[in-house]
Amino acid sequence: MSDQPTKTVEWRAETGQVAYREALAAMDARNRAISDGTAPEMVWLLEHPPVYTAGTSADGSELLDPRFEVVEAGRGGRYTYHGPGQRIGYVMLDLKERGRDVRCFVHSLEGWVIATLDDIGVKSWRSEGRIGIWTKDIDGREAKIGAIGVRVRRWVTMHGFSVNIAPDLTHFTGIVPCGIDEFGVTSLARLGIDLAPAAFDAALQARFGDFLAALEGKACALP
Repeated sequence: MSDQPTKTVEWRAETGQVAYREALAAMDARNRAISDGTAPEMVWLLEHPPVYTAGTSADGSELLDPRFEVVEAGRGGRYTYHGPGQRIGYVMLDLKERGRDVRCFVHSLEGWVIATLDDIGVKSWRSEGRIGIWTKDIDGREAKIGAIGVRVRRWVTMHGFSVNIAPDLTHFTGIVPCGIDEFGVTSLARLGIDLAPAAFDAALQARFGDFLAALEGKACALP
């Protein structure tokens, strides 16, 4: 595990896997500490062992094959898969200090991921009416490469995003990812990009200042 401060925000990047329930407990504790003023804000980058997570809008009919543990996540959204080869970013920021605008936070978070992917050679975008980050797959069709799911408690954000670097894409077939079954799921590896997690983390960190500027300025978009 390596820790690097970015401004006043702690930046933590795990090199090993963290069990999903363990991460939830740690995030819950950090949320309380940030709210109480006893710990700094934090961006936590990691990956999980295979798990299906259920958001507050999860529909049981979209759990097609529960071959992995299913955990209620407490975030917004529906079913999502997390597993090896996928980089998770848990973003814990105090919105009392950053505008109290949840919609702008989500929009800026999406923009941060999109800008990072662009920097590593993948054009991606938001899609009207569909949650997540989308790109063109190798067959030319639109496919999801990143997921977004957040929760805000005491004006401190929790959860965040996931980006598919090189996961086993067959693991997504056990669910209808985010309730959208007419589009596929892709990854950097499937698109021909071989990128280590540490390199992706560095690309995220390089764009972190832009993300904060967008959020604090309520621009709700990155340049």
